[in-house]
Amino acid sequence: MSFIEYIKESKGELAHVSWPTRSQAIAFTVLVIVLSVLTSFYLGAFDTLFTTLIKKFIVR
Repeated sequence: MSFIEYIKESKGELAHVSWPTRSQAIAFTVLVIVLSVLTSFYLGAFDTLFTTLIKKFIVR
């Protein structure tokens, strides 16, 4: 398969893709940002908890 054939077939396949609407793309982007922030707070809280416990029990 030549590179030109590959490009033509790729372009044909992209015509079958169901692209999200602008509002869907914005909603999914906001969702990803919110979930990322919530995950960072969750992991940060556990990190703080474990750091405090380690300091309390190991570094007396």
